[in-house]
Amino acid sequence: MVAPIFYLWYGVNLMGLNFKGFYLCPMAKFFLRKKIGDRVINGHPWIFANELGDVDGAYEPGDMVEVYSYNGSFVGKGYVNPSSQIRIRLVTREKSEHVNADFFLKRIKEAWEYRQSIGYVENCRLIFGEADEMPALIIDKFNDYFVLQTLALGMDKWKPAIVAALNKVFKPKGIYERNDVPVRELEGMEQIKGFLSDPFPTRIIINENGLKFYVDIENGQKTGYFLDQQDNRRAIQHIVKGADVLEAFCYTGTFSIHAGHYGAKSVLGLDISDTAVRAARDNAALNGLQDTCSFDCVNAFDVLKVWVKEGRRYDVVILDPPAFTKSRENIEKAITGYKEINLRGMKLVKPGGFLVTASCTNLVPPDLFLKTISMAAKDAHRSLRQVYWNTQASDHPILWNVPNTQYLKFLIVQVN
Repeated sequence: MVAPIFYLWYGVNLMGLNFKGFYLCPMAKFFLRKKIGDRVINGHPWIFANELGDVDGAYEPGDMVEVYSYNGSFVGKGYVNPSSQIRIRLVTREKSEHVNADFFLKRIKEAWEYRQSIGYVENCRLIFGEADEMPALIIDKFNDYFVLQTLALGMDKWKPAIVAALNKVFKPKGIYERNDVPVRELEGMEQIKGFLSDPFPTRIIINENGLKFYVDIENGQKTGYFLDQQDNRRAIQHIVKGADVLEAFCYTGTFSIHAGHYGAKSVLGLDISDTAVRAARDNAALNGLQDTCSFDCVNAFDVLKVWVKEGRRYDVVILDPPAFTKSRENIEKAITGYKEINLRGMKLVKPGGFLVTASCTNLVPPDLFLKTISMAAKDAHRSLRQVYWNTQASDHPILWNVPNTQYLKFLIVQVN
């Protein structure tokens, strides 16, 4: 049997003549263990070390390899990293598909066509990792500017091809990488950030739902802005009219400013980060809402506890905290945190008012999140009526056979 091959371009100069050709390298073959491969066979792109059996051929970390079932049937191609807990991430199930620069150009074009077809044109998550068949790659589009993260070694090696594809499809004003994330160290890579294009001012303004917001591409959290809540921010439109609104964990004030825009009587946003609070105030001024929306730099956990004892009440309380855990070992601690903050939030809501609450960790599934809210209501001696239930915006697509692609839970309830 002839060993599988993959192709890489090389260029040489012979007697002044440019010549391009191929060199051939054997692609290593990995075989799934007999009783462990169902999850992968059924569509999940991650393959862990304990799911792998025999290996045929040599490879380097980050190389593309082929994966087969225990009986020799082809499963897919992906990149390998023996230093990672996720040993292989599959990028294609087609044996005839070559993973090269054209592959990434095609994937980015397909992702852009999808976003356009569902109405996400100006700002969107252009590439959502596994959901766009490009594991460990995140690309956010902020109008004419792009921010990318390559969170695994195999994807990082293709960064030049990805940047070239973005330039070809969009001709952007700027591209920036936010690879200053600890997860890269688990892949044996350093944390870095910087320009992947000519330098540009990294504080830009985007439009969302008729409002304007500053995006700090260089120093903001994640890629600088949370696009995944852009649809949910519209969902508060009717409940905040004429209301006194409190938002805890407000970050740069996007929910608060939407509330002010939709007719709230007063809005108070709380965040522990002074930088975030200053950005929120700038965003309020940018939209002419500085008289309606105010922001304080405080620890929301501590302040809400005090305000409950003081008997403060609001028509609407919004809770959009950061992920309380990034590891399965701390799920119970996270649930305790979600329960406690929602209990305090409910106690601050006037009877008949509304609680808006969210969780952004994929380690807490929707049913567990709802159960936690229910337990908080029981302890707060309040009854709830569900008004709205949603997940992340549709530019962050969900694959049913890849549960980690659904991570955001967003809930509005009336509190009686």
